[in-house]
Amino acid sequence: MFSAPSRTQRTALPPEALDPESGPRSAAAAVTTPPAPAPAPRDSAPAAKRRDPYFDNVKYLAIVLVAVAHSWEPLMGDSRAARALYMVIYTFHMPAFILVSGYFSRSFDASPARMKRLVTGVAVPYVVFETAYSLFRRYAGGEPDAPVTLLDPLFLTWFLAALLIWRLTTPLWRTLRHPLPVALAMAALASVCPGIGDDLDLQRVLQFLPFFVLGVLARPEHFAWVRRREVRLLSLPLFAGALVCAYAVAPHMRLDWFYRSDSAQEIGAPWWSGVMMTLLMFGCAILLTAGFLSWVPSRTTWFTALGAGTICGYLLHGFLIRGAEYAGLIDENAWLSSPAGLVLVTVTAAAAVTLLCTPPVRRVMRFATEPDMSWAFRRSPAAPATGAAEGTPAR
Repeated sequence: MFSAPSRTQRTALPPEALDPESGPRSAAAAVTTPPAPAPAPRDSAPAAKRRDPYFDNVKYLAIVLVAVAHSWEPLMGDSRAARALYMVIYTFHMPAFILVSGYFSRSFDASPARMKRLVTGVAVPYVVFETAYSLFRRYAGGEPDAPVTLLDPLFLTWFLAALLIWRLTTPLWRTLRHPLPVALAMAALASVCPGIGDDLDLQRVLQFLPFFVLGVLARPEHFAWVRRREVRLLSLPLFAGALVCAYAVAPHMRLDWFYRSDSAQEIGAPWWSGVMMTLLMFGCAILLTAGFLSWVPSRTTWFTALGAGTICGYLLHGFLIRGAEYAGLIDENAWLSSPAGLVLVTVTAAAAVTLLCTPPVRRVMRFATEPDMSWAFRRSPAAPATGAAEGTPAR
């Protein structure tokens, strides 16, 4: 992926070549390019900061699938078709989101600037929303004794705890010779270890780990490959076959395998099935994720700008889902489990999470999702020299 500059080139790096998203490749390109006319530097700065619409599209579409799947959970009932479709979506929607998160974490090196970004963009939102969901369950959910704890992630806050741990381990995965097999072995071992417990939802952290590691290892050409026309065409029979298989096994397969929050023994399965299902579901998830990624548009669309606000959509839509349950809307409206009701719920969930990803919501929630905490950190003596490079926000 990266082309390393020669020793003689390293003394001529311009500040824009150190953009953390473009990485060493941009640096090498910058130093090997002949001197440009005066207008060129002005044109190169915006290019370094430009967001890739493809990944914003991926994040938005993935978060819509997450919200839709969450809205279906209390409504599927005995519907075999709904359960099958739910299983297919759950096979790849979080793996796709985690893979992209790993891809944009691959430059994490535990430097002071990136550690600050990790604290303000992941750790603080986890504390805020874990507390908020706990209080919401206590006062809106009618559980006055519900504890407020930061060790037992509630509902969807597990992802922030997991992302914090995964990102801290990124330098390790970039150092190992065979990181993906190691991550798969750790996931398989976790699936047969009921003693891991619920602290920080470590079962999910470990069982979803291979997807993050795969994202760290991914290169731009891999995403270009899955967007080829041949892959898009192959994805059609792939998804059709997945739906048929899911429909066949829907009455017999436990959904716990998709959540990855328990070991095999904890869901009443023999220990060896944990290893088998870890490898099987990893393969299925990668195939369906590739099929999903192949159909995501690369151009700028009406929803591209919403990709920057997926953290708000993810963290806030849970209040709507849980609020509907606490208010008794599900129990009092059994017709929502009908095909027409599921369609209505699907459209409503997609529209709601779309609104939650909009720029106005992002601005309002910035105090919790992107807080300015410069007051909490020491000023590094090297900050003035590297501030231009390290200050570029991760996308």
